[in-house]
Amino acid sequence: MSMILSMAAFALAASISPGPVNIVALGSGARYGFAASMRHVTGATFGFSMLLLLTGLGLHELLVQLPWLTDALRWAGAAFLLTMAWRLATDSGELDAGPASKKPTLSHGAVMQWLNPKAWLAAVAGMGTYAAEGGLGAVWLFTGVYFVVCYLSIASWAWAGSVLQHYLQAPNRIRWFNRTMAAMIAASVIYLLAV
Repeated sequence: MSMILSMAAFALAASISPGPVNIVALGSGARYGFAASMRHVTGATFGFSMLLLLTGLGLHELLVQLPWLTDALRWAGAAFLLTMAWRLATDSGELDAGPASKKPTLSHGAVMQWLNPKAWLAAVAGMGTYAAEGGLGAVWLFTGVYFVVCYLSIASWAWAGSVLQHYLQAPNRIRWFNRTMAAMIAASVIYLLAV
């Protein structure tokens, strides 16, 4: 039982801390509400869980053998997240949520995790700590524990955003909020690239 608690504590620390995926969940909750944001939450959780599982099953070894692939993923992730930050920063702040295609999607949440440097760091560090010597059972156990904690953590960010929703009833407030979220995403990318 103490191993599961230790795994859960690691997963919570890594999942609840601010990062690009959580900032997007917060912004999505504020813009579209909690229910609509759950698509992003679910996609991000499944995306990360798949990344974590594959890391435990040997993806990390592939990346060690092909260091250029690690660099490519890191820079692609940074470009993706900075593009997202730019779109947020230049958003008009109009109250109309726009077409459904702009609302958070399951696939966007999943892809975001694969391009998120924080997710890669958490997957490699977590599997290295909790499953390196434990075999396949430890990989599956850690992935299962992390799935639950990750889902609840990202959902809490989306819920927090939905609580802010009634404060953001004017375009100028939405613009301010979006620009703050964009700055936070950009800052997290810079920090993660420096690590």
